Amino acid sequence: MANDASTVFDLVILGGGSGGYAAALRGAQLGLDVALIEKNKLGGTCLHNGCIPTKALLHAGEIADQARESEQFGVKATFEGIDIAGVHKYKDDVIAGLYKGLQGLVASRKVTYIEGEGRLSSPTSVDVNGQRVEGRHVLLATGSVPKSLPGLVIDGERVISSDHALTLNRVPESAIILGGGVIGVEFASAWKSFGTDVTVIEGLKHLVPVEDENSSKLLERAFRKRGIKFNLGTFFDKAEYTQDGVRVTLADGKTFEAEVLLVAIGRGPVSQGLGYEEQGVAIDRGYVVVDEYMRTNVETISAVGDLVPTLQLAHVGFAEGILVAERLAGLKTVPIDYDGVPRVTYCHPEVASVGITEAKAKEIYGADKVVALKYNLAGNGKSKILKTAGEIKLVQVKDGAVVGVHMVGDRMGEQVGEAQLIYNWEALPAEVAQLIHAHPTQNEALGEAHLALAGKPLHSHD
Repeated sequence: MANDASTVFDLVILGGGSGGYAAALRGAQLGLDVALIEKNKLGGTCLHNGCIPTKALLHAGEIADQARESEQFGVKATFEGIDIAGVHKYKDDVIAGLYKGLQGLVASRKVTYIEGEGRLSSPTSVDVNGQRVEGRHVLLATGSVPKSLPGLVIDGERVISSDHALTLNRVPESAIILGGGVIGVEFASAWKSFGTDVTVIEGLKHLVPVEDENSSKLLERAFRKRGIKFNLGTFFDKAEYTQDGVRVTLADGKTFEAEVLLVAIGRGPVSQGLGYEEQGVAIDRGYVVVDEYMRTNVETISAVGDLVPTLQLAHVGFAEGILVAERLAGLKTVPIDYDGVPRVTYCHPEVASVGITEAKAKEIYGADKVVALKYNLAGNGKSKILKTAGEIKLVQVKDGAVVGVHMVGDRMGEQVGEAQLIYNWEALPAEVAQLIHAHPTQNEALGEAHLALAGKPLHSHD
């Protein structure tokens, strides 16, 4: 921290996760004098307890599955089991490399980095380590933590959160996962690959319930084939310890038993006890209320990331943080179209989407104005080579733009980049059909789907 106690920063950021550090880096790049305050580690949930470590576990699981299934490709390999200490070393090495790089970035941009637990002390200051850090503007970016349910105590041993699951020193023989959203199905996928007997409990009628229903059904079919069990449409009632594990009872009386219960019902904002309400910041259900430019009701305070009620995705945090920095630097900014943000669930198979679902499109435009087309990956050469199944579903306003792209299959997360261009540039099917996609690639499946939607299918039936 600057020695001069009278220093007033252009921007003081409380929270060094995706939203906070993106704002710091972009703000400093634009000439703002920035202070960044973080109580734990720079990089926040995504780098240390979220995106990066979970994807490392999923990749380790993918390698395990490939070893088990190698003979179908004519390769003789033996699978001898999971060395969980080795998996954690691999995961932690990935995190450590990215963490070191991020620290270097922040230092190179001359951001004043302060490690300590900060608290909003006025509309223009944060108190940390017994000092007051003053700023012309304050950005709140304190993120989120795993949620639980009333009466369900997470003990870190038998009843665990995703934080505990990332450092578990064993592969559980059996696991119940409460919640069939992104976090739940990703852990279900990884643990199944490691050899765990997995059951997912989801109170709504489908896994990944915010996705297009077709994607949910395809994932459910794939999970059944993999031997991942799930119970849909009935809510949790209670959990109790057994002699060597946990018993879960649902509202209809049905019971399940396993070694561990992973509570994966989502993440809640970190906003309590930080001085927000005392300084007049409007809060709703724990979330800081913001407008489309990430401004709170207090003129000198903005908020971004999991702290606000937008999509809980690291890349959304990046975008929101950049928006705030650019707005404060006097650049023209454009509100984020959250429907245009790519969403990926990194289970096996992957679920990727951008835009709106078919149901939402019908609600907005009318059922008679919406066209949907499904392209089966069975017609895609590279997907055949990889032995992955799934579909690409396009949702179009009749005679207009494609407003939704929904994909299920291995590596579909790598195809969502073009999908977001199609949605965000309001592309017509005929325009995408004119583009030449490399063969054989999975990316080609997007092109083939648009060829079919444009009325000139190639490797698919009319």
